[in-house]
Amino acid sequence: MNEYLVDTHAHLDFDQFDADRDAVLYRAEENGVRQVITIGIDLATSRKSVELAEKYPMVYAAVGIHPHDVAKAGAEDIAGIEALLQHPKAVALGEVGLDFYYHYSPEEVQRKYLRLFLDWSLAGGKPLIIHTRDADEAILAILRERSRAGWRGVFHCFSGDVRMAEKVLEMGFHLSFTGNITFKNSTSAAVMREVPLERLMVETDCPFMAPVPHRGKRNEPAYVQLVAQKIAEVKGCSLAAVAEATTANARALFGLPRP
Repeated sequence: MNEYLVDTHAHLDFDQFDADRDAVLYRAEENGVRQVITIGIDLATSRKSVELAEKYPMVYAAVGIHPHDVAKAGAEDIAGIEALLQHPKAVALGEVGLDFYYHYSPEEVQRKYLRLFLDWSLAGGKPLIIHTRDADEAILAILRERSRAGWRGVFHCFSGDVRMAEKVLEMGFHLSFTGNITFKNSTSAAVMREVPLERLMVETDCPFMAPVPHRGKRNEPAYVQLVAQKIAEVKGCSLAAVAEATTANARALFGLPRP
């Protein structure tokens, strides 16, 4: 496979990687992964993500506040995220969104901050990395409030049905899949068949959701190839075709240079 892969969603700042982060990135390159976007979930992790992007040429950062954490966010946090967005290796605003499964933050607080982040994206042009769980209709409603077309971003770790996928694609978003599509109980195949390659991306969401045969262990960017392989299997195409398309999509959306 001549084309490389981009892991569009990792959490390299997490302490699960503190002992061997250099080796993790070396293994990624050995498995054809040439670029990784590491994702902030609050101000501290967003700062760490930018620091990692400064340290490692292959790493880029997304900065934002996860819906779990918005209830704890204050003015200093918001100002800090806004400042980090200006960093040259901060390529996206995320992850942001709604999570009505755990309710770690009240729903109205989540909605308030999502509206703020959507306004930032529209004003500044930075693409969105969106998290949604048990909140599909709510997030679609807020997206429609702000703009009916022209959104730039990705619904990460997509778990919605074909109907939700169609609505997200109509709005201009990409969909990204992670290692859970390799699990026996996954229902994502029907969605992947309907989504054109030019709107797909791949991710690990590491250290979580390691794909089969590594399920239950720490996930890492090298394993994104297994996600791409599963997509190729479902869509009846080559791994090279998936790599070429998903990498082109990531480069275009996030403004990544060719390594």
